[in-house]
Order: sequence, then structure tokens, then C-alpha cells
Amino acid sequence: MGTLDGRVAIITGAGRGIGREHALLFAAEGARVVVNDLGGSLDGGASSASPAEEVAAEIRAMGGEAIANHDNVADWEGGQRLVQSAIDAFGDLHVLVNNAGILRDRVLVNLSESDWDAVINVHLKGHFVPTRHAAAYWRERAKAGQPVAASVINTSSTSGLLGNVGQSNYGAAKAGIAAFTVIIAEELGRYGVRVNAIAPAARTRMTESTPGLADYVVRPSDPAVFDAWDPANVSPLVATLAMEGCTATGRVFFVQGGTVRLFQNWTMTSTLERDERWSVAELAAQLPTLLN
Repeated sequence: MGTLDGRVAIITGAGRGIGREHALLFAAEGARVVVNDLGGSLDGGASSASPAEEVAAEIRAMGGEAIANHDNVADWEGGQRLVQSAIDAFGDLHVLVNNAGILRDRVLVNLSESDWDAVINVHLKGHFVPTRHAAAYWRERAKAGQPVAASVINTSSTSGLLGNVGQSNYGAAKAGIAAFTVIIAEELGRYGVRVNAIAPAARTRMTESTPGLADYVVRPSDPAVFDAWDPANVSPLVATLAMEGCTATGRVFFVQGGTVRLFQNWTMTSTLERDERWSVAELAAQLPTLLN
């Protein structure tokens, strides 16, 4: 008996990297999986259907159930088709893992409008669109009196939660995904839907292309040494959050290697306060005490 027996899951960006590991683990744990991937390049360019097909075939070869889907998660009709594909193939939908993404890293003064728009579109809109269509399906089921025990797992990043030079577009999208997670967890709980996010650290095409990270995330030469950057390390947390019996919602988790940590939302700390309006001169004099 697997921990996800009977669960139907959509995993976006599941043709490679972390998404592929999610799909394989979900299938091993008994889930029926829709493997979504455009098969695009790292910057969102030319696409190939083969990565999704290969992962779906790999799952079926190991005795699991999976179909491939090639819809664009940032396209309104594409997201609708993606959700419907799970329902048509497997009769229901219980889990949505939003994982698809691209990179177009530039420092701000070199960042083009198209670089900004493409990254925001794939990451932020690419989370919104499938979630919106899945939520509509779950709401209708809940209103019809049918039981719903659904889970959405989004993919944020330390680049958005902690910041990283050269990734203002990517970081802004990932910070937005964290906020999106917290808000829709409040909205969808009434329908039986939990929503969480992960901020993973692993060896992927993205991390290997990030300046300064390629050498850091390299696989250990000694196979006996734990590979803390293996993308497969991330997937057990995602599978746990997808379980019907899991109660976590509205949370953002860091996960890397054998470490899982809980992020704390933006928090107010130092305070300047008075019972009347501040003057500019007074604030200018007192502001340094707020920053120390």
C-alpha cells in the first residue's frame, strides 16, 4: 500500500529535474499521474513533447498509471485542458503540483521587457491558471456535497524569499507564488483544499546555470557520500503534503538534502511610534535607531 494510493495528481514541468522526481515518487506511492511538460529549453524557447512522454512511459514500465500532457500552464485554455485531462483519464483530481518554470537571469540594467514578461508569465501565471481551474472543479464537487480532500503544492524559491542578485524577475515571481499560496489556502480551505509551497534547493538545469552554483551543486565523486543536491531529495516532502491525511496548509517549506525548514512570513520587528504625525526632520533623526 502506497501513501498516495487512489490519488490522482497533476505535476507540471514533470519531464525533467525536480518535477520528474515528483512524478516517479508519486507513482511509486500509488498515485495516478498526469505528467505535464512542454519540453522547452531553460529560457522557455523551443519545445519537444518527448520529456513528458518519456516520464509517463517510465511510470507505466514500473507498473504505474500515467499520461503525458503538453499544454502550456500559463495559457487559460491550456490550463483548463490540463485539469480536464486528469478527470477524463482517471475520473477525478486530488493533487496539483505546480512546478514548471524557466530562467532568464539578468541584472536589472540588462533585463529586457521580454525577459521580465516571460519569467513572470511561466512562473506566476503558470501557477495561477492550473490552480484556478482545479479550484473551480473542487468547489463544484464541494457544493454538490461530494467529499473533497485536495492538495495544491506550489514551488517558490529562496531567490524570492531571501533574494538573489541577477534574478529580480524570477525572485519577484517566486515571492508572488509564496503570497499566492498563503492567500488561496485561506480561500480554498472551505472546499476541502489545502495549499502549501516549497522552496527547494537541488541540482537542476536552473541551479547549474546560476552563476556561482554550478560547481557547488556537483554530484559527489564518492557514491557512498550522501548527495545533498539530488533533486529526488525534494520529492518526499511534496508527496507528504499531497497525502489525504496531511493537515498542513498555508505554509512555505525550505527543503534541501535531508533538511526541511519552515519559513516565517514577513514579520514586523523594530518600531518607531508616537501619538502625533512625524515631521520629516524628526523621522530622519530617528530612522537609524529603527535599522539598528
